[in-house]
Amino acid sequence: MKRAGVVAVILLLSLALAEAAPAPDYVNPGDVTIVPVEPKAPNGPKDKEPKEPKEPKEPKEPKEPKEPKEPKEPKEPKEPKEPKEPKVPVVYTPPSPPTTTPPPPTTTPSPPTTTPAPPTTTPSPPTTTPSPPTTTPTPPSSSSPKQVRCMDRYYPGCYYRQFTCPAACAESCQVDCNTCSPVCDCNKPGAVCQDPRFVGADGITFYFHGKKDQDFCLVSDSNLHINAHFIGKRTANMGRDFTWVQALGLLFNNHKIYIGAQKTATWNDAMDRISLSFDGQPIDLLETEGASWQSPAGDVTITRVRATNAVEIQAEGNFKIKAVVVPITQKDSLIHKYGVTQEDCFAHLDLSFKFNSLTRQVSGVLGQTYASNYVSRVKMGVAMPVLGGDREFHSSSIFATDCAVARFNGKGKGNGNQISEEGIQFADLNCSSGFSGRGVVCKR
Repeated sequence: MKRAGVVAVILLLSLALAEAAPAPDYVNPGDVTIVPVEPKAPNGPKDKEPKEPKEPKEPKEPKEPKEPKEPKEPKEPKEPKEPKEPKVPVVYTPPSPPTTTPPPPTTTPSPPTTTPAPPTTTPSPPTTTPSPPTTTPTPPSSSSPKQVRCMDRYYPGCYYRQFTCPAACAESCQVDCNTCSPVCDCNKPGAVCQDPRFVGADGITFYFHGKKDQDFCLVSDSNLHINAHFIGKRTANMGRDFTWVQALGLLFNNHKIYIGAQKTATWNDAMDRISLSFDGQPIDLLETEGASWQSPAGDVTITRVRATNAVEIQAEGNFKIKAVVVPITQKDSLIHKYGVTQEDCFAHLDLSFKFNSLTRQVSGVLGQTYASNYVSRVKMGVAMPVLGGDREFHSSSIFATDCAVARFNGKGKGNGNQISEEGIQFADLNCSSGFSGRGVVCKR
């Protein structure tokens, strides 16, 4: 094997020499065979000569092809990382528009939600359509509480302040300017309300039914006579009439005052249903709260305490009367079985009286309770204490003074035995009841 290697080396050297110098003409194949002296190959020196082929190491210059490492510059093609700009597809702007497009559909569903809202409004109108029928009964019911004011200028701290009527008397109350608070008209002494329910000067509550379409004397004194005209209705299962006070006829100082509730089918509190006259002459008041009328002599004043259906009549030094026109509501009719129909709501007067100069001999259904020797005939301890005496208090007409207990003579102030409501200290009354029921006994 060594020989073969030597031979190969020799051949290489010969080839190298041959390339290094042109072959002389004298060279022939025979000489070639002589040149490779194989025995010299083992000699180190000849091995050293092949070291000259180290020049072929120059072919290592092909390491310059390492310069092709410059093709690392093709790393610049890494600039195609700019194609990472196709990461702009990463931006996925196309997908983003689909995302933007879905929100509009979300907005589109929201309009359908608004469209259901209108249908909810459409059902509400049908509810309003039933409400009008409820509004027709509502006026008669007068369910909304009334607003009242103190109209007495002698109480500047309370004057013209507005109050809402208490629930117990939402339809009719007045302001006690002294205490500056609303009070129920029908719960004070001197009240005549409802079917008719009286509160006497002694604080005792009682009922006087009278008879429908007839007149009865409420107060009769030397210079004041007040009759009431009763209207009513009788049902098949009742032994008496349901009655209410429809009008008052007042006589005093040679004057006559009429105040009445006009017959009304369907009640509307915004429509004025009150009638007034003084000495036979009709009185027209502006339908404005506070509007007033005064007699030619200036001793009588009529004032609206509400825009409609409520007035206050004052005769200086004699009396003050508040009158409110109210209907029988459907609710009242159902509770008390009045049997009121749509043809007539039985508009009537709720009244409160205050007297300034009654005598000790005053009489009448209400007036007798102001007399000095009055002893109540009302049966206490019953649900509805009723005062009889239809014949005793019956008058032939609204301005007649022919009742059995009449005291009127039209002679001014009377015999000097006058008493006034101011003389009765209601705050000093001791009111109590030892019985069950609605009656109250008061003692001074």
